[in-house]
Amino acid sequence: MQGPCAALSSLIESVGVVEAARAVRECELPESLLGPTARRREIDSAARDLEVMERLGGRLVTPDDPEWPAWRMLGLRQLEPGRDRDGAVPLALWVRGPRSLLESSERAIAVVGSRCSSGYGEHVTGEIVGDLAAQGWTIVSGAAFGIDGMAHRAALAVGAPTIAVLACGVDRAYPAQHERLLAEIAETGLVISEYPPGTVAHKNQFLARNRVIAALADGTLVVEAGLRSGARNTVKWARRLGRPALAIPGPVTAASSAGCHRMIREGEALLVTRADEVIDEAGPLRLSLPTTQPFDPGDRLQGNEASVYAALPEIGSRQPRAIAETVGLDLPTVRAILPALELAGLVGTDENGWHRTANPPSR
Repeated sequence: MQGPCAALSSLIESVGVVEAARAVRECELPESLLGPTARRREIDSAARDLEVMERLGGRLVTPDDPEWPAWRMLGLRQLEPGRDRDGAVPLALWVRGPRSLLESSERAIAVVGSRCSSGYGEHVTGEIVGDLAAQGWTIVSGAAFGIDGMAHRAALAVGAPTIAVLACGVDRAYPAQHERLLAEIAETGLVISEYPPGTVAHKNQFLARNRVIAALADGTLVVEAGLRSGARNTVKWARRLGRPALAIPGPVTAASSAGCHRMIREGEALLVTRADEVIDEAGPLRLSLPTTQPFDPGDRLQGNEASVYAALPEIGSRQPRAIAETVGLDLPTVRAILPALELAGLVGTDENGWHRTANPPSR
């Protein structure tokens, strides 16, 4: 069997992977697993698959490995199996590339969009991805034509890590025209898939693949999308996982941005226009910290009282006449205000005149 299967994941969690494999081989399974496992029950290609990966310089990463992105996959584990048929956690991930999958996905943005991208979409993708990559963000995408490919290239151009998530085996280039691009990604970033080597891409696998793209990132950015774009499926997974979904607006006359506009209008995605806005939504929560500036009691005064208090020096004292000349008030008014400020604990008097108190009352 290939791809996500919530029932098989539940079996593995309850009895362990070795016992689950035996149960599949010997057909000692609950009714819910008889159908999904029937097609591959007699196929044992584990040794061959590992041999292929070794030749590619790749590896199989399982939930027991140190580089397994457990925190990222936790969101998939919490989805409702009945509601999200393809929402199961991958049983394992086949990986090509020198980087740690765990470390590379700790600060990541998924960038997806139309396969038939416009010059506008590719320009915006290049600018935003370049800015995100320069600030240390990993770019996750699906290596498809259009926006996906542009996102990977923009990250590679600035020497930043990028992760390509495939709907086929990592030994296959899909699309075939991206063979060189995938090779470049595998040299400096990561090419990953939940499907074993040799697996051919099928339509349903792309939809299932999208959940992995969304799960590996802090948020999903759609640059261009038509009304029927698969990027909307990735947004659906991001929302299911509680991750922010973001969309770039385009010209109102552009069919290539109609999907983005609909997602924004219907509240499925937030409108963003530059990298800083993406980081504001997908980055770490920024809490307001207490001000480090000293408290100025004059801030709570108004009118003439505030003027008289402001005329008093930080150090030293002043006579009422000098204060009156400074603030433009008559002397009787100043002489009436100073005792009121003294009663409030804000000022005091000595042989040289009036001064601010050393320890005024706080708010």
